Amino acid sequence: MDRVLPARKVNNRKSYRENWWIFGEPRPQLRDALEGQTRYIATPLTAKHRFFCLLSTEIVPDQSLVTITLDDAYFLGVLSSEVHVVWALAAGGRLGVGNDPRYNKTRCFDPFPFPDPTSEQKQKIRELGERLDAHRKRVQAQHPEVTITGMYNLLEKLRKGEAFSESDRTYNDKALVSTLKQIHDELDIAVFEAYGWQPTLSDEEILERLVKLNGDRAEEERNGLIRWLRPEYQAPGEVKTQQVLTGVVEPEETIIAPVEQKPFPKQPKEQLATIRDLLRTSGGEWTIAQIAAQFKGGGRYKGAIAENLERLEWFGMLIVREEGQIKRWQFAEMQQAS
Repeated sequence: MDRVLPARKVNNRKSYRENWWIFGEPRPQLRDALEGQTRYIATPLTAKHRFFCLLSTEIVPDQSLVTITLDDAYFLGVLSSEVHVVWALAAGGRLGVGNDPRYNKTRCFDPFPFPDPTSEQKQKIRELGERLDAHRKRVQAQHPEVTITGMYNLLEKLRKGEAFSESDRTYNDKALVSTLKQIHDELDIAVFEAYGWQPTLSDEEILERLVKLNGDRAEEERNGLIRWLRPEYQAPGEVKTQQVLTGVVEPEETIIAPVEQKPFPKQPKEQLATIRDLLRTSGGEWTIAQIAAQFKGGGRYKGAIAENLERLEWFGMLIVREEGQIKRWQFAEMQQAS
């Protein structure tokens, strides 16, 4: 009442004046997009350095953050790579006395063409994305005075080969920027590999290739192929049609839902364990749709199920078999026993 009410009384927006005690206005589209997720990717709208972090869904983002409703560290890894940062700096605007870069969603994110990685490449980027996020959070948890901007100021100096001052060295003892650089270097190489490019490309060459790839993706979309980042949310009812060759019959996918569907776990570790236990105890081969049918609202979680299946395959616990457009997963020990 002392600080908020006086300002809200003269606000031009009716909802702000009448509901003066509420932080802002409901954002149903954002809340719908975050349903079933425990975290999301965020980046400052305006910042000296372009970096991305994973935030808990318990944190309500304000207007100074660009919110990307993806919870997979694979996407964090690609967005944090040199490839995307070069694109974002070229496509975004600038603001303020420091002429700091702005991350304009419609120019920096929407048209950005993600790579088309193999399962192994995707998992490698995912693991490096997790390492990057964990390293920065661990440093800040141990030393609250260390900021992300401070870390990346030193990282920029390190990359340019500039000498550290005495205060820089003291700060670096806490920030561990050499480790940050190593993770970023490995991540850049992994993302370049996912694109099939050499890591020695100049910024101009990166942009030229991304623009060409953007054009290729636009042509794909005109022909009906859309590479959804979250297909279970963006196109839950979409039926993908493919040209069928004469005389070729695609295998059928039988989906049977149990009488009582269980809730799908919210925590990533619990999701992984649940899918592992389902395939281990039930036996046989399973498709993503068949696994999703075992859970309430399972269609929303197909993306998470697919990623956990890839993790379990990478760990050597599952074996995948492809029949046309359908992938079937089986617990590795059961296939060996059969």
